[in-house]
Amino acid sequence: MFQGETAITIDDKGRLAIPTAHREVVARDCGNRLVVTYNPFEHGCLWLFPQAEWEAVRDQVMRLPSVKATHRNMQLKLVGAATPIEPDGNGRVLLPASHRNAAGIEKKAVLLGMGNKFELWSEQAHLAQIRRTIGEDEISDDMLELRL
Repeated sequence: MFQGETAITIDDKGRLAIPTAHREVVARDCGNRLVVTYNPFEHGCLWLFPQAEWEAVRDQVMRLPSVKATHRNMQLKLVGAATPIEPDGNGRVLLPASHRNAAGIEKKAVLLGMGNKFELWSEQAHLAQIRRTIGEDEISDDMLELRL
């Protein structure tokens, strides 16, 4: 559904404009409703899910037994922090200050379309990820099947 990389500016009120290429899809296919939450795997990144996609993820995460600390940690970061957001008439969404601060997202950010969701990265964290190469010892069996 979503793909591509866009440099984004967060305004002084904490709003970002959904790129024009994605606005129609967000309005039509997502009912103009997104959910923002933390990326539990990488610092410097927030996840923005379409509402319906989010509900499926939320339900899976909440089925994990909470007796394991790792499960509770994931539930806290994903479900506990989940906040609904809706684009305004100009296609802007207001990101909660707590989310921006925790992820270190300031004025300059990068929005990535990652299929079923968006990833919003701080500019510095995104650069660090892009500059990091995948080493030969990190290649999984599944990756060996790819024909790139």
